[in-house]
Amino acid sequence: MTKQELYQALDYVNHSREKRKYYSQLVLDQPDLFPKVLSILFQVDDPRSPRAAWIAEFVCKVDSTAILPHLDSFLKQLHTVHQDSAVRPVAKICEYLTLAYYKEQLPLTQKMLQPHHKELIISHCFDWLITDQKVAPKAYAMTALYLLGTEYDWVHPELYTIMEAGYHEGSAAYKARCRHMFEAIKKFKKEKGS
Repeated sequence: MTKQELYQALDYVNHSREKRKYYSQLVLDQPDLFPKVLSILFQVDDPRSPRAAWIAEFVCKVDSTAILPHLDSFLKQLHTVHQDSAVRPVAKICEYLTLAYYKEQLPLTQKMLQPHHKELIISHCFDWLITDQKVAPKAYAMTALYLLGTEYDWVHPELYTIMEAGYHEGSAAYKARCRHMFEAIKKFKKEKGS
């Protein structure tokens, strides 16, 4: 499938799990399609960009290592994504990456996710937290930052401060995630003995 054929096929992708699952399975079966999906995702003003993002998210949900060969280009271009329906899935991919690295401790992810990648994820996640974003990307960013903060000492205090500042104006979902993160940070500090 050429990039143009994939681009046209994205017309048939919608919010339904069935469509996203079908096209993500197509990409999983033909890994050479993944860079094409990412290329369309980063046509950030295009209405198909979010649809490509949904496919990329579903691919990474099934196989978080699929993004690893494309980490540099993905993370360096991430700041350009601005459509709400594309920001949510790319934030979720960042959460998948950090979960794979810190919680699941997948050897390939731990080998390929380098410090400069982690620093880019930290930067993007803080950007999503301090800019006008919907709750989902903020929630995914909080999880990613919490996990990264287990390695980078300065991240938890910054995350805590930002969550605290936005707590009173946040939605019920935002407040719930903040409470969960406050507890996780306190528990981590206690276990670490600081």
